[in-house]
Amino acid sequence: MSVDQRSWEAAVRHLFEDAYPYDATGPRRHEDWVLDVLALMGRVPDPRGWTGLDDAAQAPEREGFPTFPFAVHPPEYVAPRLREIDRDSAENLLLALTDDCCTLSNLKRFGESEEELRAMARTILARYGNAATFHTNVDRPGHLPGTLDFTTRNWGYSPLSVYAEDCGLIVVTDSEVGMFWNFSDC
Repeated sequence: MSVDQRSWEAAVRHLFEDAYPYDATGPRRHEDWVLDVLALMGRVPDPRGWTGLDDAAQAPEREGFPTFPFAVHPPEYVAPRLREIDRDSAENLLLALTDDCCTLSNLKRFGESEEELRAMARTILARYGNAATFHTNVDRPGHLPGTLDFTTRNWGYSPLSVYAEDCGLIVVTDSEVGMFWNFSDC
């Protein structure tokens, strides 16, 4: 499935505009893609010129703190806090990031069916192609390695921001790194 700028931006905006998101894509310039994630936290421009969402872009807290709301961490801190997940788990995670508390029950607030919302999540992931890898700071281990289980009440995450809770998805390709993050003080 290929995707164009208009449909990708519309899907990002529709799914995440009511969250407190940081949804952006930057170039992949390093073999160690965590370095590209850190650059993306500092707001490098989208290599295609596509528009994501960045609720903190104009926040006064960014004065002298360009990564806000992400805390400043070295790659050695960030890398072990991310784990690889499969594409189905990445799709579910995108849907869980649509509001606070990283849960699929967030989908109830939308007027669209679950399948329509899943189609939007697949549109977002399509930008990155079939060879992309997916990584998260969310710990909701599924029954199989590399999966997330959104039916369990026992879950955690490794925070990377200044907020009480932050959950996200990182998408890595040979040329791009995408971040879909949500912040809250749940």
